[in-house]
Amino acid sequence: MTHYTGNIIPTTMDADQQKSLEEGRSLPLMEEFYTIQGEGFHTGKPAFFIRLGGCDVGCHWCDVKESWDANTHPLTSADAIVLNALQYPARAVVVTGGEPSAFNLDYLTAELKKNGILTFIETSGAYPLNGNWDWICLSPKKTLPPQLEIFKRAHELKVIVYNADDLKWAEENAIKMNDDSLFYLQPEWSKSKEMMPLIVDYVMKNPKWNISLQTHKYMNIP
Repeated sequence: MTHYTGNIIPTTMDADQQKSLEEGRSLPLMEEFYTIQGEGFHTGKPAFFIRLGGCDVGCHWCDVKESWDANTHPLTSADAIVLNALQYPARAVVVTGGEPSAFNLDYLTAELKKNGILTFIETSGAYPLNGNWDWICLSPKKTLPPQLEIFKRAHELKVIVYNADDLKWAEENAIKMNDDSLFYLQPEWSKSKEMMPLIVDYVMKNPKWNISLQTHKYMNIP
């Protein structure tokens, strides 16, 4: 079972809500929307995004800090989330956060897959991975490093580059990944102009890496 810490777990719950959260039948939903994947290997593909509230990883450059406190996001029925996903033509769902792996995602992913929907997760790996996933994007953070078991399961390693030292961090994580993994370096948005020449030079010298951009921001979409 997932272990909740810090501001991950909503504190204003009755016993029934607590049980529903633990079973994964309810989740603290920050937002859900249909858009184009903007980052990593699946860039350019349509998908339904589910953003869960609750995160204690604490990245100072995080662009969705409003997701951190789970108490500010209502517990929402996983069944309702699945029904909303089915309203759209793309049969792909991306679960992100916050830190989604802090919650029990077994029920949500099982229901999505029953309906022929591919399941994708974007996680820091800070918590033990649960759920049934077709694609796992691991984006490790120095503030709360990944659980060791996720390195062999992740399909994609995406490292956010805020400063030059993050390239060393990227390599420290890359050596733990499985042989079939894909590797991406992505400039942190506020430092993109500064970091991009560094990343370009690094990738040209180290071709196992690819460059990921937050293309949804260039397209002015969620």
